[in-house]
Order: sequence, then C-alpha cells, then structure tokens
Amino acid sequence: MRAVVFEKYGSADVVSVAERPTPTPAAGQVLVRVAAAPVTAADVAARSGTPWFARLYFGLTRPKWPVLGSSYGGVVEAIGEGVTEFSVGDEVWGATGQNLGAHAEFVLIQADGVIARRPAGLDAIDAAAIVDGALTALPFLRDGARLRAGQSILITGASGGVGSVAVQLAVHLGAIVTAHTSTANIELVRSLGATDVIDYTVEDYTRSGRTWDVVLDAAGRSSFGAARRALSPTGIYLSTVPAAGVLLGMLFTRRSRGRRAGILFTGLRPVPDVRRELAAIGAVVEAGALRAVIDHSVSLDGAAGAHAYVERGHKKGVVLLTM
Repeated sequence: MRAVVFEKYGSADVVSVAERPTPTPAAGQVLVRVAAAPVTAADVAARSGTPWFARLYFGLTRPKWPVLGSSYGGVVEAIGEGVTEFSVGDEVWGATGQNLGAHAEFVLIQADGVIARRPAGLDAIDAAAIVDGALTALPFLRDGARLRAGQSILITGASGGVGSVAVQLAVHLGAIVTAHTSTANIELVRSLGATDVIDYTVEDYTRSGRTWDVVLDAAGRSSFGAARRALSPTGIYLSTVPAAGVLLGMLFTRRSRGRRAGILFTGLRPVPDVRRELAAIGAVVEAGALRAVIDHSVSLDGAAGAHAYVERGHKKGVVLLTM
C-alpha cells in the first residue's frame, strides 16, 4: 500500500509517499480501506516536532509513528478472527487512537476501538471532514464548558476544522453563538448558524466591552490573560491548544467560582468514551445539524503541500488526503 511517511522532524518537505506492506487484521481487528483522512494541526505539530513538548509524546529524537493521521472515512476491507460487529463492505468512520496511521491506503483498527458505521447518507469524504473536529469540539462544549441552552459562547478560529464543527454543535445545543473569524469567512460562519460575528481584522474581542459565558479558542491564538476581561463573572476560557498560559490559568483557577481557564486532552480519553461520542455525533449528523466544511482535497502525492498549507493557519474547515 501507499502511505505518507516522515522519518525525522522538520518542515513540510520531510513528508513523502512510500510503499508499505498492507497489514493483515489479527483477531479482533478490522482492516479499513481509507477513502479520506484530514491533515490536522496535530499532524503538523507531530511532523514539525513543535512545540517542544509535542516530542514528549511523539518521540524525543525521532518520530515513534512515521505514518500520521488520526481519523478517517472508509470501507471495511477485511476482518480478523472473532469480529462480529463489522462485515466486509461496511461503510465506516472513526479515529485511529494513539497508533495513528490513517494517512495511508489501509489502516488497522481494533473492532472495539473508535469505529462505527457511518450515518445514512454521509459519504466517506464528508465523514473524514467531520469526525476529527467533532471528536474534539463535542467534549470541549459538553464536558469542559458544560454548555447549556441560552448561554453565550464566543468561538475563535470559527472557520477552521474544529471551530466550524464547534459552531454547529453549539447552535445544536441551543447556545447563542458569536463566531470570531476573518472578513473572508463571515458568510461561512453565518451559514453554520452563528448569530453574531466578530471580524478579528477589524475588532479585538477582548477590548470590545462585551462578555460571554464561554470563550472557546479553537485556534490557540489567544490566552486566558487576554480573554479574561471578555468572560462573564462565572465564565470559562477553553483552549484546544495546550499552551503554557492556559495550563497555568487552569492551575490557579480550577477551584474558582469566578472566571476560570480550562483545557481537555481529548486525544487521551478512554476508548469507550470516544465511541459514545462518535455515536452522539452520528445522531447530530442524522438530525441534519452538522455538515462538513472542506477547504480542499489532495491525493497522497500532495501531502507535503497539504502540511504546508495547514501550517500557515488560514484554511476553511479541513484539508483532506483522498486515496
């Protein structure tokens, strides 16, 4: 099979396409023929080895996992002994867990891992575009923010892969959503359900005098110190990027009944929890409340360019590798 690989940390040009043996599913495993997989900010961090603490997980001196990719949409190609939940030909979506590997034509998934049949009518391309951002956004909104109907939320990076899903999920939960984005993306975030938009090229939300119950920084470009003044008296600032500022803010405000900071390490959640979240996301899709936002798609041969594009930080929705 063909796979996108990298053997050392560096810029996007360390990424290449190589032939790898097609894996055979062992007992309890499912072999998925990948149709599409997103290139995410986490993939960029893993490939570049930055920030430095990313290497504590991905490998201190060289990558532990030379094939990246943490989510997928595809079709079951083969099943291992004892697998009864899935059959060859099932249309599936899910996440790869700590072993990564979705940036390839085939990936092995544990049958009791994060894999499920796709919602009716959802093709593999749109599934791949939704699943990664949704598996991040849902726990941040539900568990981190404990977002309730009628609450106000500001979502920064609202047009990105996580942000575009977070806008839709927050609307679905009944929140009053303000999207923080650039001029070029205003119509996009309005189409996703945002009732208000702040154009960051024109206005600094932290100095607007307005407050929100929740500020979700889906791009990691703000800080608790800056966002604090934009929080309601009991508001919470959440960041999807584990920067030092939010970690310290969380440490000092975790017992506070006032303004506080928080972060969730969504990639480290127990598999049964993530499986339940995938089912919940599927229900939202089937209800017509969640759609894919795709910047563009490229073949495996375009992977290096996809990494460079995502790293620049101006994509709309997701960039996909299609097999």
